[in-house]
Amino acid sequence: MTYLKRSRVRLLEVTVTAQRPTLWKWHTSEHDLEIMHGYETSRETAERIENVTDEIEALARGDASCRQLMTVPGIGPIIASAMVAAIGNGIAFARGRDFAAWLSLVPKQMSTGDRTILGRITKRGNRYLCTLFMQGARVILLRPVNWAKHSFGLWLTAAAQRLHHNVLATALANKLARIAWTVLAQGRSYEARVEPKVA
Repeated sequence: MTYLKRSRVRLLEVTVTAQRPTLWKWHTSEHDLEIMHGYETSRETAERIENVTDEIEALARGDASCRQLMTVPGIGPIIASAMVAAIGNGIAFARGRDFAAWLSLVPKQMSTGDRTILGRITKRGNRYLCTLFMQGARVILLRPVNWAKHSFGLWLTAAAQRLHHNVLATALANKLARIAWTVLAQGRSYEARVEPKVA
């Protein structure tokens, strides 16, 4: 049945059901059935996602490394468990900068002589973990009131005035990755530095 014929049949069904609402269930079109099937499928998918998320949260809360990582702002059970699954205790990296570079959260560098040109962020690293850190950074950027509480206040405020919001999110994701690696490598929880009040 062509689209035009289905539309005419649907129009006829709408007219009939408007006149006799009890006949509606007998006059549903194929399109309505597809929509209802799609709704059922999306509901089932949402339930499966919720179940898997609950399992990940339970596993993350049961692991000491994940619990320490979850003290870092912007990092929840999904990022913590993904990071532990990807790098273990972080011993493969000498410092946080190496981890951020492995994630591809640093700009591409082109050097000629004594001049260094910074390019765009490459897409060569662990794309999944990089995306998660970017999302965590964007969550922090949504709440400027909490920046000082997480000891990002002065740096983030100054950076927000001079950087594009996407560049700012990438810079913050880089910083979060470095902090997360330090927390993981040193086996301790994140402690925010208290910033002095500006009068």
